[in-house]
Amino acid sequence: MQHKGLSKSQIIIMAITAGVCVANIYYNQPILKDIAASFHVQEGAAGIISVLSQAGYGMGLFFLTPLGDKVNRKNLIQFLQIGLILSLIGMTFIQSLSGIYFMSLLTGVLAIAAQVILPMAATLDPANKGKTVGIIFTGILVGILSARVFSGYIALWLGWRYVYGISSILVGISVFMVRFSLPDVKQEFSGHYGNLLQSIFVQVKRFPLLRRTALLGALVFGVFCSFWTTLTFHLSAPPFNYNTDTIGLFGILAIGAALLAPIFGKLADKGNPARSQVITVLIVLAGVLVVKVFPHSIYAFILSVLLLDIGVQATNVTNVATIYTLDATAHSRINTVYMTTYFIGGALGTFAGVQCWRIGGWDMVTWQLLLWAVLALVLALSSLKQKAVQATGA
Repeated sequence: MQHKGLSKSQIIIMAITAGVCVANIYYNQPILKDIAASFHVQEGAAGIISVLSQAGYGMGLFFLTPLGDKVNRKNLIQFLQIGLILSLIGMTFIQSLSGIYFMSLLTGVLAIAAQVILPMAATLDPANKGKTVGIIFTGILVGILSARVFSGYIALWLGWRYVYGISSILVGISVFMVRFSLPDVKQEFSGHYGNLLQSIFVQVKRFPLLRRTALLGALVFGVFCSFWTTLTFHLSAPPFNYNTDTIGLFGILAIGAALLAPIFGKLADKGNPARSQVITVLIVLAGVLVVKVFPHSIYAFILSVLLLDIGVQATNVTNVATIYTLDATAHSRINTVYMTTYFIGGALGTFAGVQCWRIGGWDMVTWQLLLWAVLALVLALSSLKQKAVQATGA
C-alpha cells in the first residue's frame, strides 16, 4: 500500500508522543535516593525500581511491539498510552514499595508506544523515511535526556511523586494529539499471535543486514549507556565535586546535540548508509578518545558529550532508516529485532561501566568504552567493504 506521506505537524506530534512516553523509564534514575528515603529502605532496594522499568521495556518490546504488524497501530498506541496513564497514577499514589515495584514494571511495558510510532512513521512516509525517523528519534532522545533533568528538579521542589503525576497529565495530552491527528493504517499480517512472535525470529534469519545493523546499534548504545551511567560517578568525585543539579546540565547540552540527528536521516535517504555508519562511529570513537586523553578537563567532557550524542544518535537514525528498507509488511517485527538487540547492548554497557568503575575507576571505564567503540568501527568497516564488493560484483 502506498501512502502520501506525513505533514510536518503529524511528524512533530509523533516525535512529542514518543518522547513523552519513553521518558517514563528514566524518571526514576535521579530520584532513587528520594524514593528510598520515603520508604525507609536502602538505596539498593530502591535501585530495583530502575531495573524493573528497564526489564518491563524489554518485555514490551518483544511481546507488544510486533502487534503493530497485526492490529491498527493508532489504536495500539492509544491503548498503551491509556494503560501508561493508569500505571503513572499508581506510581503517584501507591504507598507500598512492592506496589511501586509492580507499577515500575508495568510502566516500562507500556512505555513502548514509542516503538510502535517509529515503524508507523516509516510506513506512512516511505519517500522520506530517514528524515522522518530521524525527527522522531530526536523526540525519543530528548525525552530520555530531559527525563533526568525534569525529574530531578520536580522532586527537589515538589517531591518525587509529583514527577509521575505530572507525567500522567503529559501522556494524557498526547493521547488526544494522537487521536485527532494521526491516520489509520491497514495492517498486513493476518496470522495469530503465536505465529507473529515466531515471525520475529524469521526476520533475523531472512536479513543478514538486519543482524549486522542490530549488532552495530547494540555496540554504540552500549557506549552511550556506559558513559552516561559512570559520568555521574566521575563528575561528583574529585577534582570536579559537582552536585547532581550541575551534572544534570550535561543532559541539556546533550539535547542540543540530539537535534542534529535528522540531518543524518536525510543522508541515509540519499546516500550510502554503510559510509554514513563508518563516519558516525568515528565520531563516537573521537568522543571516547577525548575523555580518555583528558580525564580531568571539563572542556573535554563538554566536547565528548556533544560528539558521543551526535555520533550515537546519527548511527541509530541511519541504522533504522536502513532496516526499514527490508520489508514494509514487517516493519514492526523488524523494529522489534533491532530495538531489543539495541537495548540489550545498552543494558550490557551499563553493567560493564558500573563494574569497571568499581574495579578501576574512570581509567578502566574509558578502556572499556574504547573497546565497544573499536568493535563498532570494525563492524561498520566490514559492512562498507561488503557493500563495495557487492557493488563491484553487480
